[in-house]
Amino acid sequence: MSLYGNRGVHGQTVDAIARRVLTGELPEDATLDLTALQAEFGVSLTVMRESLKVLAAKGLVDARQKRGTYVRRRADWNLLDPDVLRWQATSESGASLLRNLEEVRGIIEPAAVRLAALRRTNDDLARLDEALDAMSRADDSRSAVAADLCFHRALLNATHNELLERMETVLESALATRDQLVHGTEDASDDPVPSHRAVLDCVRAGDARAAEAAMRALLDKAISDEERLRPGTEGA
Repeated sequence: MSLYGNRGVHGQTVDAIARRVLTGELPEDATLDLTALQAEFGVSLTVMRESLKVLAAKGLVDARQKRGTYVRRRADWNLLDPDVLRWQATSESGASLLRNLEEVRGIIEPAAVRLAALRRTNDDLARLDEALDAMSRADDSRSAVAADLCFHRALLNATHNELLERMETVLESALATRDQLVHGTEDASDDPVPSHRAVLDCVRAGDARAAEAAMRALLDKAISDEERLRPGTEGA
């Protein structure tokens, strides 16, 4: 998912500046002191310039003559960029991002699964079966999230709509954020396999209405689990 996370000095510099922007430590319209940042991170001017190019491509910063490099307004940020989503998910605004992602999933996935039920091929069903099998065999958080992502990605692919297929970026961030929330908690969520199998059974049967209902039930259960485990909520 991430292109730059923890990949050498360059990746660490990109991460560090991005997180300061997203947390507001470097507020909108603030001009960056490149000399001070270069000295703080102990990087070359080349590394600093290349890092800022990455952040500019993601809409976080820009540069103007006489003004220098500055933080762009949030409305200009590429909030669906995989790295921007990841940085937000691991910041203090992670809970707010999760709620936004839950709403987006609630809009997209029930409608997408209706198409999947009508358009799925045998190959699509095989990929869904494989993902569900991996989910049932997962013995740690990372493998469980990976299997979950594969399942939902396979559902999007089964719509045979290229734009819906690209929504996997949003799904991956939602699942990664949820994983971060529940990781290490003793009060883990229930077995996810039955709710996912219910969706798959409806897709396999070609029942679009039932598939949509099953997906809504799955998402409602996920939200309930997240609220139960979210810090600061009752039962957390």
